[in-house]
Amino acid sequence: MELGSVLQFLENKSILVTGATGFLAKIFVEKILRVQPNVKKLYLLLRAADSKSAIQRFNNETIYSFSELLDLVIFEEKITLVPGDMSREALGVMDSNLTEEMWNELDVIINLAATTSFDERYDVALGLNTYGAKNVLNFAKKCVKLKVLIHVSTAYVSGERSGLIVENSYKMGETLNGASGLDIDMEKKVVEQELNQLYSEGASEQAITLAMKDLGIKRAKIHGWPNTYVFTKAMGEMVIEESKENMSLVIIRPTIITSTYKEPFPGWAEGIRTIDSLALGYGKGRLTCFLGDPKAIVDVIPADMVVNAIIVAIVGHAEQPSNDLVIYQVGSSSRNPVRYRNIQDYGYLYFTKKPWINKDGKPVIVGKVTVLDTMDSFHRYMAIRYVLPLKGLELVNIAFCQYFQRMYGDLNRKINFVMRLVELYRPYLFFNGIYDDTNTENLRMAARESAVEKDMFYFDPKYIDWDDYFLNIHIPGIVKFVFK
Repeated sequence: MELGSVLQFLENKSILVTGATGFLAKIFVEKILRVQPNVKKLYLLLRAADSKSAIQRFNNETIYSFSELLDLVIFEEKITLVPGDMSREALGVMDSNLTEEMWNELDVIINLAATTSFDERYDVALGLNTYGAKNVLNFAKKCVKLKVLIHVSTAYVSGERSGLIVENSYKMGETLNGASGLDIDMEKKVVEQELNQLYSEGASEQAITLAMKDLGIKRAKIHGWPNTYVFTKAMGEMVIEESKENMSLVIIRPTIITSTYKEPFPGWAEGIRTIDSLALGYGKGRLTCFLGDPKAIVDVIPADMVVNAIIVAIVGHAEQPSNDLVIYQVGSSSRNPVRYRNIQDYGYLYFTKKPWINKDGKPVIVGKVTVLDTMDSFHRYMAIRYVLPLKGLELVNIAFCQYFQRMYGDLNRKINFVMRLVELYRPYLFFNGIYDDTNTENLRMAARESAVEKDMFYFDPKYIDWDDYFLNIHIPGIVKFVFK
């Protein structure tokens, strides 16, 4: 692969970005407009009923992120908001003129839209992560001058595999546990049947939501995936590979995305991700134990490196289109691994030096946490610390004629919530896989050999000093942007 100038390629190009209010999309849009203000147009698909709703959502969820970073005049000139719904055909775009314009003008489509909740409602996740990917592909096929479609997935479509995980694709009907073949259309029918049954029984919305969440986890485990998110993302990959025909299609699989390394400024983060929830709980003095293998690799990658990999992949595969599906796993475990014990140490060092100040104005004093390195040790810990006292409270509640029912109910709900979270995150706390990034390294080599803007579009994790990143960039960023 030979790469020319990224900036030259981006000039006068029209790009559609789905999931426009998401973290990666914001970084992508900001980067493009900053380094190549002569891009022709960025179409941003937002889930909204009409233009007014799209503008309102964009202003509430996105524009504040850019107000101090960009020339908003350029921003408004180059941006076209597209109200729609990618879980529907034609991406749910109601404006036929706008649809025709995009079909005639688009050079690149980047599908960043996804619901990332591990236990999302199965109907929602299937509609967005699986059939949404298919709808984007069908839309792309109608674009007369489209050069490449980039589909952003997740490395964890691999399930709970261990060892070296190569950048292979997942075929239609494939399962991870040797069970009977996976039929994606049948999964849709299972959802419809379950919903019809619930509606016929007059179930409440809360009951339907819980049932749909449980169904997603159940169906994922039947076919070998640990949760609804990675299961539906894997099916999304299967659908588009099966239907791509001669489309130039690239799949980007990031690992755990963390705060920005450099751009638009170091440490920018939005939302609470896996390891950030640990930092949040620990820094506020709520985390008394850590469940997981301290020796296990936690595969993290800064968000701006993911965006740079996307941009370089666009240029590489738009300039040299191929009918072959190309997959890039973007992570750090292969070339510069960091382990959970390192994460623990970083948290202790940072919050000891700069403790969180609570609502009373007092610093939260942190200490070493109890490490539970097996599920058995976790269950023993929970039994002694919480379950046995709950049983005692249950007996007292009965003896005092339900006087402590509210206290008992609250504690019981909290324990069930913790157990559900542990089950959702367990595969990643004891994960023993290393993501092979041979394809990604080849892309990096092509960028280095071109010697064109190589420092502008960096995405090599080998150069990250993790001590510096976590102590001086990531954790301070989480404290600033995520801690409430």
